[in-house]
Formats: sequence, C-alpha cells, structure tokens
Amino acid sequence: MKLRIFSMRRRVARMVLRKGRFNIQYKHKKKNGTNDLKGKYRRLKADIEEIGKEQKSIKEGQSQVREKFKAIEMECQVLKKETELITQRSALTHLRLALLFHILKAREEGDFAKAAQLTQWLRELIARDNMQ
Repeated sequence: MKLRIFSMRRRVARMVLRKGRFNIQYKHKKKNGTNDLKGKYRRLKADIEEIGKEQKSIKEGQSQVREKFKAIEMECQVLKKETELITQRSALTHLRLALLFHILKAREEGDFAKAAQLTQWLRELIARDNMQ
C-alpha cells in the first residue's frame, strides 16, 4: 500500500477553496432565504387579513341567523297561542252543540224541565264565553 504524502500547503489551499466556495454558496442562499422569508411574510400577512375578513363575515352571518331564530321563536309562540285559542273555541263550540242536541232531545221527549235546565246552562256558557 502506497502512502501519499500531502504537503501542508496543499491541505490549507484545499481547505480555503472549500471554505470559500461554501461561503459564497452560503451567502447566496442567505440572500435568497431572506427574499423567501419576505415573500412568505407577505403571503402570511395577506392570508391573515383574508382570514380576518372571513371571520368578520362569519360573525355577521351568525348574528343574522340569531336574529332570524329569535323572530321564528316569537312567531312560533304566537302560533302556539293562536292554536290554543282555536282549540279552546272548538271545545266550547262542541260543548254548545252537545247542549243544543240534548235540549232538542229533551223537548222531543217532552221533558221541559230538563230542556229548561239545559237552556239555562247554554245561556251561562254563552255569557261566560262572551266575557272572555
């Protein structure tokens, strides 16, 4: 096996050349890296602004949806009250019709006392209904 003998000068010269190339490449990369960082910063800043605008529009949409839900809830409550009122009126109408039917039946059978009592109940029911 042959041993190569290198002079110290050659070693130093090679190291300087390598280091010099490395420094040149490093400076070049650093310069490009700074430009890349500036570009990335600008893109990130633009993205942040865009996200902020989107969040603002989302908040506005959410507030509009909340207002619509409140309006729908109020309308629902009004409809429930109206439905309840209609149900009560329907029940009262059904009761009056039943009383009328029983009055007619009592008159047909000749039971005028019962017919008079049922008529009195019907009058009281109508009077109470008119008061409400």
